[in-house]
Amino acid sequence: MPRIWHYEQHDQGRVGDLCREMRVSPLLAQVLIARGYPSAEIAGKFINSKLTDLHDPELLPGISDAADLVIAALKEKRRITIYGDYDVDGMTSTSILWHCLKLAGGEVDYYIPSRLEEGYGINCDAIRELHEQDSERLLISVDCGITSVEEAALANELGLDLIITDHHQMVDQLPAAKVLVHPRLPGSQYPFGDLCGAGVSFKLAWAICQRLGDGKKASAHMREYLKSAVCLAAIGTIADVVPLVDENRALVRYGLAGLNELASPGLKALIKVCGIDKNKSYTASDVGFSIGPRLNAAGRLGQARLAVELLTTEDQERATQLADYLDQLNKNRQTVERRIFKRAKEIVEEHPEWDAHSAIVIADDDWHPGVIGIVANRVAEHFSKPTFLIAMDSATKIGQGSGRTSGQVDLHSAMMACQELLEGCGGHKAASGLRIHADQVDEFREQFSAFVAAKHDQAEMVEDLKIDAEVLLSDVTYRAIKELNLLGPFGQENPSPVFASGQVVLAKPAATMGEGDRHLNVQFKQNGTQLRAIAFSRGEWAEELNQHSGPFMISFEPMINSFRGRESVELRLLDWKSHEPAATH
Repeated sequence: MPRIWHYEQHDQGRVGDLCREMRVSPLLAQVLIARGYPSAEIAGKFINSKLTDLHDPELLPGISDAADLVIAALKEKRRITIYGDYDVDGMTSTSILWHCLKLAGGEVDYYIPSRLEEGYGINCDAIRELHEQDSERLLISVDCGITSVEEAALANELGLDLIITDHHQMVDQLPAAKVLVHPRLPGSQYPFGDLCGAGVSFKLAWAICQRLGDGKKASAHMREYLKSAVCLAAIGTIADVVPLVDENRALVRYGLAGLNELASPGLKALIKVCGIDKNKSYTASDVGFSIGPRLNAAGRLGQARLAVELLTTEDQERATQLADYLDQLNKNRQTVERRIFKRAKEIVEEHPEWDAHSAIVIADDDWHPGVIGIVANRVAEHFSKPTFLIAMDSATKIGQGSGRTSGQVDLHSAMMACQELLEGCGGHKAASGLRIHADQVDEFREQFSAFVAAKHDQAEMVEDLKIDAEVLLSDVTYRAIKELNLLGPFGQENPSPVFASGQVVLAKPAATMGEGDRHLNVQFKQNGTQLRAIAFSRGEWAEELNQHSGPFMISFEPMINSFRGRESVELRLLDWKSHEPAATH
């Protein structure tokens, strides 16, 4: 189903006023107004967010008790174990707290469950093993645990002190841990509920540093540590795709700005293998498309501990070795992904009866459980339907599934409506995971699809394309794009500005580029202005554009391409259709 374009309507008088008040281009003024920043005062506060805008960690539910318990454990020389997660958010959360406790002189280690053997979150076998090794240790979960009711009960039974810090969606019953730290606990008055695990971990580290200082301010040494910890929190925040507004915007803005100066040896080695120009300003895209995937590859392929070691090591030689290894793992992951995506599309085509379904559920015993989440996202985008891909274990007949939503569908609610068919599950609105017996897959597909169909019409399953303004290609200048970058870092709830332009024609035939002709390269022309546009993974558009008589309406993100020291204005083509007047809704 074609994407639905939604245009923002603009009062040109207000646009002109904001242009004059802020001395900015109409492009930036229109985007600011479209996103709820209609005055120079409000817009300026958003653009110039500061680290001082971060909320006091003491406001975070459970943080005071957790920090006090950690300080007591440090004084008593107890071992402190950080129980992390195998994704980027979990890795950075673990590393933030590890660095803090190490600097505080603590005896600290970490436990990262194997994605392939243990699955997500705290598990009872790990609790028993950790207790047996050291029954006096303090265990702190990061980026997981808020649904670990059984596991917390076991820790209590064994007498193992457990602090749970998390940000994920809660269930009706909360775990009876020693302390729970979560921005959205029942009764919470915390001003911002969308911190990721690394954000929560950073807040706990901050509170610990305050107590190690004078109670309000950290020592000079620990303040320097907190500055470097912001870099890790920024990477976790971007990778976990939480809203880049409020505190998250401040963390990411200053974390990216500090990467060159404050990054650890491991992080610097990873940036080097990514091929990111160290002389440029880092962007959220650098994390989302280069740094994050390489860290995630380790977790997806069962070696998350190596990624945490990379983020915590001070040994430059070891950092280089680990960064090179993670780079190779990422290449392997990409190969596996392409194979699974190809097979998933084939399976859908082999089942035409699924066309009437409002969701896709596919199981296969030849898939790698560590990468199906990424592929599920691609399948959901391709078919405009919420999707679960399940990697079945042929021996146990139990499958691990990863799901991604489409459009406005609440994936977690739809999954929970079928909970009686599952061996286990968890997640949030956009992404969820499950365990299921092979015998229940067909019934889950039917019930899951039926629930989605009952709650959402087809239009709600298509990703809307929100257009900040309709402009002329001549408006998209180098200076205007530089101004637009003031709105960054871009991400969830603060996306890159999107514009539309009509009466556009091909300057020359569209072509494909890249390995396997996967991508599109096209030159558009409007009046006297000509601009190059690219569209990733949209090579099939070349033939369609060339067969079309035109003119076109195009939607795009403007960008500046840097190549061999030269910069030029380009467009990232998001969608196109026959020319039509801008919508009035």
